[in-house]
Amino acid sequence: MAAILVVDDDPGFRRLLETILSGEGYVVAIAGSVGEAIRAARGRKFELVISDLRLPDGEGLMVLRWLAQHAPGTLAVMITAFGTVSTAVEAMKLGAVDFLEKPLRSPDELRQLVRRALQRRPSLPAAEHADSDFSCGALLARDPAMLEVLNLARKVAPTNATVLLTGESGTGKELLARCIHDHSRRTGGGFLALNCAALSPTLVESALFGHEKGAFTGAIAQHAGVFERADGGTLLLDEIGELDGNLQSKLLRVLQERNFERLGGSRSISVDVRLIASTNRDLKRLTAEGSFRDDLYYRLSTFPLHLPPLRERPTDIPPLAELFLARAAQRLDKPAPGLSGEARGLLLAYAWPGNVRELENLMERAAILAEGVVELGHLPIAGTEAPRPVSMKEIERQAIEEALRANRGNRTLASRQLGISLRTLQYRLKEYGIKPEG
Repeated sequence: MAAILVVDDDPGFRRLLETILSGEGYVVAIAGSVGEAIRAARGRKFELVISDLRLPDGEGLMVLRWLAQHAPGTLAVMITAFGTVSTAVEAMKLGAVDFLEKPLRSPDELRQLVRRALQRRPSLPAAEHADSDFSCGALLARDPAMLEVLNLARKVAPTNATVLLTGESGTGKELLARCIHDHSRRTGGGFLALNCAALSPTLVESALFGHEKGAFTGAIAQHAGVFERADGGTLLLDEIGELDGNLQSKLLRVLQERNFERLGGSRSISVDVRLIASTNRDLKRLTAEGSFRDDLYYRLSTFPLHLPPLRERPTDIPPLAELFLARAAQRLDKPAPGLSGEARGLLLAYAWPGNVRELENLMERAAILAEGVVELGHLPIAGTEAPRPVSMKEIERQAIEEALRANRGNRTLASRQLGISLRTLQYRLKEYGIKPEG
């Protein structure tokens, strides 16, 4: 008979499951924490792991992540009373084939659930990054939209194509630009960034192209601009939409001819620079309004990449929060705190107007205040409430319906977005009585 590992911190509930399953002839092992579960799974192969979502030393998802990496053929069922859409999708991606809700309504419910689970093949774990050799630090991604951004960035990085990064402030445009540079053939030439909104037009021109001594008041010495200093490397022009018309014309010339003169100079300087531009403004709209040159826009948008705001990629919020907590704790020379269920719910409910940058700052504050676990009191987020608790089955159904809606009823595309197999999706559609439209 199949070997099953039951992971729950409640000894009574754990023993109840063990008794019912042993009575069915299954070989049952038990664990009360994430650490105990991983030690048990290291020592033997289990066909099925039934794990509580909340454990004393972490979350049941940690067990699933370990299984996905070290025992990918293992089926998993999550035990929980309440959850979030993010948790449901995450569990599905990591191989959870069903959910068992507390309290157990009857022994038959468990027997049927296990029988159902063991009749099916496990779904494959979703990739956390677009490519194992293409890592971008804090641009960790599990959300399909963000994974696609990283996949496109991986493809364009080795080329010399001009890249236009768009997205709200704080979404990580400079991080992605650096990542593209780091995976290009220009790493030896260095990476420079200039914020076009931070300086006056005269100073921006000098910063871009440099100036000769005496070119303007205060120009007491010759100065090389970022184009000259980035020769052979990559130049990021941040907030490109803030350039005035005169500078737009000069920038267009550099892109077309690959040469320029310093401010106040006459000698032509040729450069080999890979340009990446970024903006939080709608350049198409600015072009239509006449405040941004359309010929420059077309030059810049050879390869556009749009970074979605954090509120549109909720599955990335918990892992990013944990990453930032770990980094902050390392700087503070203290153990990294975990996230309580309530804190996690609040993070998922918040709209994040400052995006990833705001999340990082909040987690640094939480790491300073928290001892062991980040609670609601460590998160001064105004005007938000933790989401209303709903059952995991409701959440799973909602996640599936949203994926089908987003993909116009295409089951193959929906299963890819959810990170589950088509077979698993078809099983869930039948189980929940969902009929895709389109």
